[in-house]
Amino acid sequence: MTDYGPAAPHGPDMTGTHNPIHTMTMNERQIFDYLIKPDDIYDSNGVYWADLPLGQRVKFILDVDGRETKRESSNVWSMFKADPLSPVAYYFKNMVLPGAGLGLEGYVLFSIGNVKPLFQKTFKSCWDTAKVCNATWIYAVDYLEICGIIVGQILVGILGDWLGRRWGLIQDAVIMFLGLIMLTASWGVTLNGWVICYAWSLFFYGIGVGGEYPMTATSGMENAVGSGKVSTKEDRLHRGRKVTSAFLMQGWGQFFNQVILILLLLIFHHGSGNPPYSELAAQWTYRVSFAIPAVGTLWLVYYRTYKMKAAGKQLAAAKKNSKVTGYDTQSLKLTFTYFGPRLIATAGAWYANDVFFYGNKLFQGEFIKTISPENSSVMEGWLYNLINVGVSLVGYYLASFFIDNKLYGRKNMQMIGFLMDFILFVVPAFRFDYYKSKAGVGAFQAMYFLSSFFNQLGPNAVTFLVAAEVYPTPIRATAHGFSAACGKLGALTAAVLYNYIDTQTKFYVVPWFGLAGMLVTFLFLPDTTGLDLKEQERRWQFLRAGRGDEYHGIAVHPQHLSLWERFRGVGKYYDPEADYAQKIEEMRSDWERTQARKADEKGRDEHDDADDTLYSSDVSTFFEKTSRSPVIPANEKYGDFGPDLKVQ
Repeated sequence: MTDYGPAAPHGPDMTGTHNPIHTMTMNERQIFDYLIKPDDIYDSNGVYWADLPLGQRVKFILDVDGRETKRESSNVWSMFKADPLSPVAYYFKNMVLPGAGLGLEGYVLFSIGNVKPLFQKTFKSCWDTAKVCNATWIYAVDYLEICGIIVGQILVGILGDWLGRRWGLIQDAVIMFLGLIMLTASWGVTLNGWVICYAWSLFFYGIGVGGEYPMTATSGMENAVGSGKVSTKEDRLHRGRKVTSAFLMQGWGQFFNQVILILLLLIFHHGSGNPPYSELAAQWTYRVSFAIPAVGTLWLVYYRTYKMKAAGKQLAAAKKNSKVTGYDTQSLKLTFTYFGPRLIATAGAWYANDVFFYGNKLFQGEFIKTISPENSSVMEGWLYNLINVGVSLVGYYLASFFIDNKLYGRKNMQMIGFLMDFILFVVPAFRFDYYKSKAGVGAFQAMYFLSSFFNQLGPNAVTFLVAAEVYPTPIRATAHGFSAACGKLGALTAAVLYNYIDTQTKFYVVPWFGLAGMLVTFLFLPDTTGLDLKEQERRWQFLRAGRGDEYHGIAVHPQHLSLWERFRGVGKYYDPEADYAQKIEEMRSDWERTQARKADEKGRDEHDDADDTLYSSDVSTFFEKTSRSPVIPANEKYGDFGPDLKVQ
């Protein structure tokens, strides 16, 4: 579908001067239907999928998904026949590389949690009993890491909207690389000095990690959508999959970290994972575990500097259309005006989710005590972590698979994930003694793994996607960074709270965050599943021009609005027929501007996204015969326009 914008600031012609539908030939109508109503979101009668009765809607969605699955399967098979490794190369280029930063930070952050038990076993007088180290600095290791991430999420989110996505991505990689050098080389003349150096190194590294969230989400989404005016089927059907496929690299980072730590401990501890652990073995294990991702992060700096030069193209186009240089403060103000409740949904749900994400570790410590009460090895906990990460990866991939399904989609996935986590935490809370006994520990383990599964097949994946998707391009990174920072406040809340309450009380407290997350999702989160993101940008141009009530497209369809927005009456402006006529007038305005430029022989600068080849000869003829422009001769021939419609 083609997005021609509302032709702001002069806007579409709704005066009735042109009456495009009335004067169209049948052939012209078919061509405009093809341009304006793509067959993956409109049925053969031109009805939007969300306007169809339930039975017809289900059939239409299944038919579209079936055709797309067949097409993709055929493409993969053709690639495989031509070169058996080409599907792997495609996956690496389109899924692995966009999420490489998240994979590396997932590795490092998971490593921080994993090496702490090793430190407690090896440097007991410091990390465990705090006899020779300051307990405040031991706690600060967790707090400063989270604070650094919060700073990065907010700061780099703003810079990403100000300077561009590419510079935000490069900056993140540079900070993470320097942070890894600091972590690998951290030392002190005393154990307490080492802890202080280690804590501040984590803070610095955390700034890069925090910036990775808004930058990866926004650049991945905008690369899927593209910067031109043409909306692609890839965006409409697979935008969520593209972003979450990058996000799930975080899970692979955690997986490889656990494998590498196990191998390193075995290498440096004489082939054994059992205590007592020597200080030399612990130091080598943790330092080499941080040095490995430093190499990958240095490569990431190179890749983003030299291979991602077009990462900010859509943001540049949006700023050009709005005649903005620097940070778009007007868009920020308008976002709070029109999308404030959405911030409650994205930030509030992320806050609740991170309390759960942190709370998942509560299960493991308790059932290990029951299964192996005399065990003092870190290896057993690491092996259970490895199983848990494997379960989480299944959840990650299923989330990526279902997140674009219009019958399930983002909002339902997040609500069901929150509900299941609530159940899986509240059940052991009220029968805690039974589940930590020999008789109930098997069920306790199952709930541990299932809570990880539904966290990934639910709020953890969805919050990352929608925190960018439901906001306009000019402030998308800022909004995502703010929402992610609120999420880390949830992690900080859990980190502080858990130091002052016992384990059973933690199980009493945590479940209610699941209900809170489900509630804010239900009330304030719009469901963008199946929504053409170009339409959302088109609506934003109307809002920015102060004419939001003149927009009648699918971005204000009740299906794509939150319960709160429907209650406030935003959906009353939806009018398919008026929108159809509006789009034709917007196309006309764009076409007339193109012809005026040609008449003036001014050409077009490199950033102009108008596309002459978009119009067939029939469309050009229609605009010619109904044009009011004095610079377009009535008998002008448009040989420059090819007969092909360049719409995907």
